[in-house]
Amino acid sequence: MPDKSQTTQIKKERAVLAGLSAASMDPAERSTEVSMEELAALVETAGGEALAMLIQQRPTPDPRCFIGDGKVRELKELIEANDCDLAVFDNELSPSQMRVLGEELGVKVLDRSGLILDIFAQRARTREGQLQVELAQYKYLLPRLTGMWTHLVRQTASGGSSPIGTRGPGETQLETDRRHIRRKIQKLEEELAEVRRVRGTQRRRREKNAMPMVCLVGYTNAGKSTLLNCLTGADIPANDRLFDTLDTTTRRLKIDETTEILLSDTVGFIRKLPTHLIEAFKATLEELSYADVLLHVIDISNPEWESQARIVDELIAQLGAEATPRLRVYNKCDRYVGILPHGEDVVCLSAKSGEGTEALVRKLSEMLDRGKKRLTLHIPYARAGLLDTLQREAVVKHTEYTDEGVVVEAVVPNALFGKVKDFIPGYAEPKEDF
Repeated sequence: MPDKSQTTQIKKERAVLAGLSAASMDPAERSTEVSMEELAALVETAGGEALAMLIQQRPTPDPRCFIGDGKVRELKELIEANDCDLAVFDNELSPSQMRVLGEELGVKVLDRSGLILDIFAQRARTREGQLQVELAQYKYLLPRLTGMWTHLVRQTASGGSSPIGTRGPGETQLETDRRHIRRKIQKLEEELAEVRRVRGTQRRRREKNAMPMVCLVGYTNAGKSTLLNCLTGADIPANDRLFDTLDTTTRRLKIDETTEILLSDTVGFIRKLPTHLIEAFKATLEELSYADVLLHVIDISNPEWESQARIVDELIAQLGAEATPRLRVYNKCDRYVGILPHGEDVVCLSAKSGEGTEALVRKLSEMLDRGKKRLTLHIPYARAGLLDTLQREAVVKHTEYTDEGVVVEAVVPNALFGKVKDFIPGYAEPKEDF
C-alpha cells in the first residue's frame, strides 16, 4: 500500500495560464511570452504545473470577463482537455472579473498578485516575514470579499425575501468580515511598526559601532543568496527557483585588515510585483535606504537581464533608495557569451565558482572609502579630545603615543576633514585658481 502522505505530495495542481496584451494597458502591464514564461515558473515555485498557455490581444480589457467571451470558452476547453483545476492570469483581475471567470470556467481562478502572495505565504519563516505576508494577503482580500459572499443574504435585512419580523437595519456577513479584516490589518500594521522601531534601535547601535551596511538587491533568482554564501561562508539555502529568499539574512564580512561590514540578503524583485506587497515588505526593504552601498546582482545569462535590471532600479527608486551608492554585479558570467559589461562601478563574476569575488571585495572597499581621506595626524596631548571624535566618526587604523603627542593613521570622512587638517604635517590649503 503506498503511503498516503507521499501520494499527496506527488499530486501537483494542474494549471492553465492566461494573459492579456491590450493596447490601452500600460506597456509594463501587458502580457508577453517572457512574462508568461515567468508566470509558469511562479506556478512551478508554488508547487503546481503549467500545462497550457493562452495570450489574448484586444484593444481594451473586457470589463466583465477581462479576456472576452470567446477566449473564455477557449480557455474552458483547454481546462477540460488538460484536466486542470486552476486558471492563473498574468494580469491583475478586478474582484468582479475574478468571480465571473470562476463561475464560467468552473475552476479556482488566481491572478499574478494572488499567486505571488501564495508563494510568499509558503516561504516566510521568521515572525516578521509572516506578519508582512499576512498583512499583504488581507489588503489583497479586502476588495475581493464582495464576490465571495454573494450566496449569503442579510442576517436582518430591509426588503428582499427576509422573513416577517426581521426586516430593518442589519449587517451582512460581508460587512462583518470587512470590519474583522480592517481590525486585523490595523493590528498587523501596529506589530510591524514595532518591528520597525526595533530595527531602528539596532541600526543606531550599528551606526555607533561604525559598521558599514551593504545590501544585496536584484531580480528574483539572480544569485544573491549564492553570492552571500560565497563571500561569507553562510549556509543559506540557494536553489534555482523564484523567491527562494524571503526573510532577510545578515552576515559579517571582513573586506580588509581593518574594515568589517554587514552584508544583507533581501527578497528578490519581479515585474508586476503587487503594490500592497511592496508596502507590506517596507519594514525589511527600508534597510536599502540606510545602506552604505547596494550590490545590484544581475543574472547576465538571462536574455532579459536588461529589462530585469531596469525593473529593480525602478523599485529601488520607489523605496526611496535611489541616492544610495550602487555597484552592479553581473553574475553567472561563466554562462555568458559575448563582451562583458565594464565600467567604474561594475564587477563581473560567478558566485557559484567564486571567480571574480576578490575583485568585488576590492571594489567594495574602494566604494566605502570614496569621499574619505587616509591621513596621518600628529595630535598634541593638549588636543587629545580629538581622539574620541576620530574613534566615533572615522576609521582609526593605527595609534602611536610619542613624547610630542599621538600619531594617528585614520580614514577620515570629508565632513571631519576641516577639524583635523591642522594636524597633518606640512599641510597647506590649496590655492584658489582665479
